[in-house]
Amino acid sequence: MSEIWFRTGEATVLAAEGQYTDAMPEVLIGSVRGPAGHAFAGMMGQVVGHTRMFVIRDLNQLVRPAAMMTTKVTIDNAAYVGLLGGVVQGAVGDAIVDAVIEGILPKDQVDEICIIVTLWLDPRCATHAELDKKNLYDTNYEAMKLALARAMKGEPTIDELIANRKTVKHYTLDGIVEY
Repeated sequence: MSEIWFRTGEATVLAAEGQYTDAMPEVLIGSVRGPAGHAFAGMMGQVVGHTRMFVIRDLNQLVRPAAMMTTKVTIDNAAYVGLLGGVVQGAVGDAIVDAVIEGILPKDQVDEICIIVTLWLDPRCATHAELDKKNLYDTNYEAMKLALARAMKGEPTIDELIANRKTVKHYTLDGIVEY
């Protein structure tokens, strides 16, 4: 049985200038026999506007550990679906496999753990005339690997959060909250 019971991680990788390709995955990693596994199985049904899908690298290439992904934004057009189920899904899948190769995720437990991923895909990507799909891939790949690593290392630690409590603030609070 897996020693990985319930781990969470997130990361943000910002887009290239003029793109809407910021990547902000949030991950839950845990035993298929525990709460993460139950949540994973519960995601098999669909919710209008928030398609859930297995993470695959390509046709017939389901990743291990098994991963399920969904969006943080309501899906309302086919172009968005194409980016999510294409470039983004491929980047996330490649990041998971590379995380196993690099030892971030334990190879001997890939059938004992599962991953749930919620993804930010800016709705403007779908209609952006000059969308850089390579940048979309790169940001999602990098952010996914970072989120997985942070989950497995328990980062940021509570000591880090306490230490930076008065120096780091949410970017939307600029001018609203004074430290």
